[in-house]
Amino acid sequence: MIDPDGRLVNEPPAPPLGVILLAHGAGAPMDSPFMAAMAEGLAACGWRVVRFEFPYMARRRQGGPRSAPDRMPKLEQAFRDQLLREAAGPSAGLPLFIGGKSMGGRVASLVADGLADELHLRGCLCLGYPFHPPGKPESLRTEHLRQLRTATLILQGERDAFGRRGEADAYPLSSAIRLEWIPSGDHSFKPTRSSGLNEAEAWALAVQAADVFLREQLVA
Repeated sequence: MIDPDGRLVNEPPAPPLGVILLAHGAGAPMDSPFMAAMAEGLAACGWRVVRFEFPYMARRRQGGPRSAPDRMPKLEQAFRDQLLREAAGPSAGLPLFIGGKSMGGRVASLVADGLADELHLRGCLCLGYPFHPPGKPESLRTEHLRQLRTATLILQGERDAFGRRGEADAYPLSSAIRLEWIPSGDHSFKPTRSSGLNEAEAWALAVQAADVFLREQLVA
């Protein structure tokens, strides 16, 4: 259920290890099956997971027209505002993490260092990073990833059209970034039939890898 502030919150079964603020991708909302699977899985592992929508997606939910994402400065400010509100409210005192699906993860990575300095952010989680538009491997979105200081996990499907294995392995990334691969996964980690995995199993692998990373940052 969406709370009065327009967010979705998944609470863990015991006191939370920390909170992770997750943003959606460019085309699908915060309650898409992928986002729900990630949030529910991480909550079951002990994390408080808060999902929110960028202004353009929130307008669509309220009956507005389908529109392109807001400009990057507006997306970045929305992310900052959401975390500042969360850190001062329900999650005050908890270790803080941010992340998101595709575009949401890109925005998280762009604001991570500033938030780390301001709020002692522990880490960033990118679920299918859009390294480049499909079919345009020369149009890289990696410049800021070379200098990123915040501990970051990028989980990427091996056949992701936004940056597949073999391409992304060669990108110059900061030493703070860990790149891990979901076997045979696409941009939403959906595997091929020949991989021997189904979608739920691939999503469970992503949750497990994310949980390991998040726990490591608690003692880093």
